[in-house]
Amino acid sequence: MLIDPETALRAAAVRDPRFDGLLVLAVRTTGTYCRPSCPAAAPRRRTAEFFPTAAAAQQHGYRACLRCLPDVVPGSPEWNTRGDLAGRAMRLILDGVIEREGVPGLARRVGYSERHLTRVLTAELGAGPLALARAQRAHLARLLIETTALSVSDVAFASGFASVRQFNDTVRAVFAATPSELRTAATRRGPRRRVPASPGRVTLRLPVRTPFDAAGLLAFLGGRAVPGVEACSPGRYARTLRLPHGPATAHLRPAGTHVQCTLRLADLRDLGTAVARLRRLFDLDADPVAVDRVLAADPALAPAVATTPGIRVPGSVDGTETVLRALLGQQLTVSAARAAARRLTEAVGEPLPVQDGELTTLFPSAAAVAERGAEVLAGPTRRVDTIRSLCTAIATGDLELHVGVDPETLRTRLQSYPGITPATAGYITMRLLGDPDILPPNDLTLRTPHGLTSPQDDPADRARAWSPWRSYAGMHLWRASARTAPEP
Repeated sequence: MLIDPETALRAAAVRDPRFDGLLVLAVRTTGTYCRPSCPAAAPRRRTAEFFPTAAAAQQHGYRACLRCLPDVVPGSPEWNTRGDLAGRAMRLILDGVIEREGVPGLARRVGYSERHLTRVLTAELGAGPLALARAQRAHLARLLIETTALSVSDVAFASGFASVRQFNDTVRAVFAATPSELRTAATRRGPRRRVPASPGRVTLRLPVRTPFDAAGLLAFLGGRAVPGVEACSPGRYARTLRLPHGPATAHLRPAGTHVQCTLRLADLRDLGTAVARLRRLFDLDADPVAVDRVLAADPALAPAVATTPGIRVPGSVDGTETVLRALLGQQLTVSAARAAARRLTEAVGEPLPVQDGELTTLFPSAAAVAERGAEVLAGPTRRVDTIRSLCTAIATGDLELHVGVDPETLRTRLQSYPGITPATAGYITMRLLGDPDILPPNDLTLRTPHGLTSPQDDPADRARAWSPWRSYAGMHLWRASARTAPEP
C-alpha cells in the first residue's frame, strides 16, 4: 500500500481529490472500484478495500466505476519519486514496453529475472506486469471510446490490444459494459465532444493536478525550442516525436485542469507511448501541493512559491535528445545552446514524411550524430569527441537511455565520459527520469541573492531542507535569476 487504510478512508469520506491517482477505493457490496473523490456515498469501513493500483483492484474481481471514471485522473507521482525496481518497471510499462517487447523485454531493461520482477511488482503494487499493462490498455481504450470517433478496431490497436476479441473481452471484464455501451453512456452524460476521426489523428484531454504553472513551463520549453522540431506560441506548444513505430507530431494547449493534446501518428500503436512521454514532458503527474508545502517552509523560497504555485520540472520525450542538448548547452547561454541544437538539426535531422505546419524535422538520432558529428559539431575538440563517443554507445546499445534506467547507474555512466560534469549528469537524470530530488552541484544560480542568503553558504547544506523536492527548488531559483542563465 502507498498509504495506510485509515488515511485512505478519511480521504474518501470527504471526497478529497488530492488522493485521486494515488490509490483506488473498492466497494465490496457493489463490486466496483472508484477514485477517492467519487461523488457516491462513502462506503463503511467493513465494505471498503483499498488498492495501490487499478490493476490490483481488477485482480480481485472489481470493475471500474462508470460514475467517477477512476482512470480519468493524473497518474501517481510515485512513479517519479521512486527509483526502485517497482517504480522503474512501472514507468516502462506506461511507456508501452510490454506491448512491444513482452515481460522478457521489461525484465531485461530493469536488469532482473522475470520471476523476481513479477514477485516484486505483485508485492509492491498488487499485480504482476501483465495485469498492470492490461489495466493501462483498458483505461486508454475507454478514453478513446468516449472522446474520439475512432472505430472499435482502431481503438483496440491504438490502446495496445493484439486483437479486437481480446479488446472486447477486457473492456467487458473491467467496465462491465461493451465498447458501444460505453460510447452511448458517454454521449448521454454530457458535453464532452467526440473529435471526428481522421487517419492517424487523435485528440485527447490529459488530466493534471492543480495548481499547474503552465505559463512557466511553456516559457521554459519555448525559450529552448528548436525550429522545425518544436513550435511555441502563446498558450501552446508543439513538437515532433520519434516513436517506436514511426514519427509523430503533438500539439498541446494547457486548459485549466487538463492539457488538450492533438496527436498525428504514423502508427496508432504508438498512442499510449506518446501520451506517457508527453505527460512526463509536462510533469503532469506531479503532486504540487506536497511540493509547495515543503518549499514554502524555507523563508528564502516562500515568496517564489507564493508567486508561482504548482511549478513543474520539464521532462523528456527522448533520451538521446535530452543528452545531446545538455552537452551542447554546457557553459553556454540558453540562446547559444538553442542555436547549436538548431545547426545540428538542420544538418543531420530527419525530415518528417509529411510536414505539420512549422513541424518539419525529427531531432537527430544518435546514429546520425555518431556518423556525421565531426562534420557538423563546433566547439572544443574534447566536447565533440565526447558527444560522438556517447552517441556511438547509444546507437550500439552500450548506453541505455530510457525511463527504467537506475538513476545512480545513469549518473555514473555519464560521468565516465570526459567533460560530463556532475551538474550535467544530474540535469540529464532530472529531465530524463523525472527525478524530483536533484540539485545540480556548484550551480551558480543557487548562490545568487534570489537563492541562498549569502554567496558563502553551502548550497548542499541549505538544500537538505528542500528534500525530496530539490529539483523543483532548482526551478524556482533558476527562474528567479534576473540574468540569462547558462544551461545547467
